[in-house]
Amino acid sequence: MSIADPADIIELTELAQQLRVDAVRAADAAGSGHPTSSMSAADLAAVLLSRHLHYDFEHPAHPGNDHFVLSKGHASPLLYAMYRAAGAVDDEELLTFRRKGSRLEGHPTPRIPWVDVATGSLGQGLPVGVGMALSGKRLDRVPFRVWVLCGDSEMAEGSVWEAAEHAAYEHLDNLTLIVDVNRLGQRGPTRHQHDLEAYGRRLRAFGWHTVEIDGHDIEAIDAACAEARSTTRQPTAIIARTLKGRGVAAVEDREGMHGKPLPDAAAAIEELGGLRFVRVDVAKPAAAPVRPPGPAGQLVLPRYELGDEIATRDAFGQALAALGDVDGGVVALDGEVGDSTRLEYFAKEYPERYVECYIAEQQLIAAAVGMQVLGHTPFACTFAAFLTRAHDFVRMAAISGADLNVVGSHAGVAIGQDGPSQMGLEDLAMFRSVHGSTVLHPCDAPQTARLVAEMAGAQGIRYLRTNRGETPVIYGPDEEFRIGGSKVLRSGNDDALTLIGAGHTVHTCLHAAELLAAEGIAVRVIDLYSVKPVDAVALWRAAEETGALVTVEDHHPEGGLGDAVAEAFGDGRPSPRLMRMAVTNMPGSAAPDEQFAAAGIDAESVAAVAREMCG
Repeated sequence: MSIADPADIIELTELAQQLRVDAVRAADAAGSGHPTSSMSAADLAAVLLSRHLHYDFEHPAHPGNDHFVLSKGHASPLLYAMYRAAGAVDDEELLTFRRKGSRLEGHPTPRIPWVDVATGSLGQGLPVGVGMALSGKRLDRVPFRVWVLCGDSEMAEGSVWEAAEHAAYEHLDNLTLIVDVNRLGQRGPTRHQHDLEAYGRRLRAFGWHTVEIDGHDIEAIDAACAEARSTTRQPTAIIARTLKGRGVAAVEDREGMHGKPLPDAAAAIEELGGLRFVRVDVAKPAAAPVRPPGPAGQLVLPRYELGDEIATRDAFGQALAALGDVDGGVVALDGEVGDSTRLEYFAKEYPERYVECYIAEQQLIAAAVGMQVLGHTPFACTFAAFLTRAHDFVRMAAISGADLNVVGSHAGVAIGQDGPSQMGLEDLAMFRSVHGSTVLHPCDAPQTARLVAEMAGAQGIRYLRTNRGETPVIYGPDEEFRIGGSKVLRSGNDDALTLIGAGHTVHTCLHAAELLAAEGIAVRVIDLYSVKPVDAVALWRAAEETGALVTVEDHHPEGGLGDAVAEAFGDGRPSPRLMRMAVTNMPGSAAPDEQFAAAGIDAESVAAVAREMCG
């Protein structure tokens, strides 16, 4: 319904001015921030908050709540001003913006209960919003809407267009993108400045419905939001022409004012009409349907026989399908390589919980982040090498406190003839560097299956590294594997040193131990399947009892297994003799055994290093 009463327009205009004033006040109190970026979108925010957003601030977990994502996270003063208008924060808290201990941080994070995901790394709000909208439309069938407010500068990000295509392909008519086209970026004008049609043409080409408006016209904003809500089978983009620093002549549409408090906040507040205390009664969501209980029962993992040759990627696919049978919250997201990662096993059993993201790794991770906001347990899978494209999304997911399972297959030189462009040789370092992450690298099928179940119930970012080639089963079906654990596979009282591997190199270490045993040299072998957190106690014991450690990894030497072992001896603990064997060459195309020999991580090379260390 359009705005009929002129008094309503006046009230909304007053609210927009209040949002501007509060953005100015918050940044002035902090001595930093982005008030001008907040002021451009104030009219958009006022109309959305008062007339179109359905949200219960007292119950942020309400399944029927709309989801508002401030993709231009630097405009956080606007978001916090909206919270004050809604009565969620008071004036005193507003003015703690950016202070130590305040939950009103420089860029929003879920420390605030009404923030779903951290933003501030531009180009991420829409991709994550797509994941939320997919959850509402395909998985939960709950009629909430997802509203994403982004800046015009971030429309240059490739991730935005991965999301735009995905949203149109999935007909996400429950998703609205509001583009704040204020013309000015951080260092000057944006690429298209105020050419709304330039943005419109691109979005329409991807299959979006678009509405181009004056972003300071209250009635036009309201009509555009209503049009978005009534549009079917297409996501809608409201492309709004605005002015940065709107309402204050000293900064309005002027370059050089990005990311700075206003030079004279008191004068600006007076020009904007002074301090206000407008309160908005935000519409509550309708009662949402209760998510039906998913499958229930005892998890029955696949069983394997000792000595069987099975690839860990196969075991992953089989275990995930088994997990899906007892947990209806498990969702699988594929980067168009499901036949190789073995995600297709899950897809065949549960097509309604399988999402094809195609070759768009940023969108793959972002959609998974959005889905976990709604309580799902996503597994996002592609080749380990290609996850590097999505590292910033993984990093931001950790800041969001997201619970996310990521699986990278075809790791290391073990893939053989495909060559270095397909070899994940940096993935362990990448995921180990993520705050609070778990990094797992199983060596056989039973271990893989157990770790899939373990990671599903863990917290934070969990990464599972799987291999393309077959490896022999060395563990029985009832063996337990805890996160943070390890397995001693070979040991004795006369061990001269300890060989440590993970994944494929566990078998390399075992073979090397056999070669050495034939020469009368006894060595210990540890399967360090939990690369983060490591089993420090087992490593300390091995160092104390054998005196020397050799790590063997199908990964670059920086940040992988060797570094994980070395770091276990920090904090003043005496360090043992440590030799790190890793892929230091630039591989080419060759058979897997040739690759291992060329990299110097085959059994013969390991045995040679052990002989030298033993004198």
